[in-house]
Amino acid sequence: MRQMLLAEPPDLVVLDVMLPVKDGLTILRELRADPLTARLPVLMLTARADDIDRVVGLEIGADDYLTKPFLPRELLARMRAILRRVQLDPGVAAAGPGRYLLFGDWALDTIERRLLAVGGLVTPVNPAEYGLLRLLLDHPHRAVSRGELLQELAGRDSEAFDRTIDLRVSRLRRRLGDHAREPNYIQTIRNEGYVLCRAVERVGELPARFLEGPSA
Repeated sequence: MRQMLLAEPPDLVVLDVMLPVKDGLTILRELRADPLTARLPVLMLTARADDIDRVVGLEIGADDYLTKPFLPRELLARMRAILRRVQLDPGVAAAGPGRYLLFGDWALDTIERRLLAVGGLVTPVNPAEYGLLRLLLDHPHRAVSRGELLQELAGRDSEAFDRTIDLRVSRLRRRLGDHAREPNYIQTIRNEGYVLCRAVERVGELPARFLEGPSA
């Protein structure tokens, strides 16, 4: 599998949980830990109907989760929804204005889809994290509801599963070194949703403070 991924990177991976030798969750962890595959979209499949498996899969970086048995049309719809989310934003040139979104000590590269910290540290983000952060950055200082987040990130009407969004927000907070109780970036608004509590600036070139030091 690894040889195939490196030789011809796919647009998306459909990964079963119950596999011989090594289970799908272990493989997902390895994919997310490797910079070459960290942002590869992954849809998990499982015969287990237990919510805990779905929660674990989403928490460690799955973009979506589908339980068996399923309709082939639903699988295709979910795959298309993920691929829509990872497409580059239309009309944004690679070196044109607006490539970087600056907020606090972070910058989001909307072309290469990675986070850059002051000092030059580069952090890859998976498609789910990118989609969530981009949605918040596009609406700074405004509460974005869980319903909006679910609809936008799934690209379709989904069953209410607030825990999905909560887990992804928690994971994103860890990326940013943020804390729910004393947030510097993502604030929880009770009964409303989440808000990015920082000003956002769109620039074409990175400021010098993001170019110093080694990349990781």
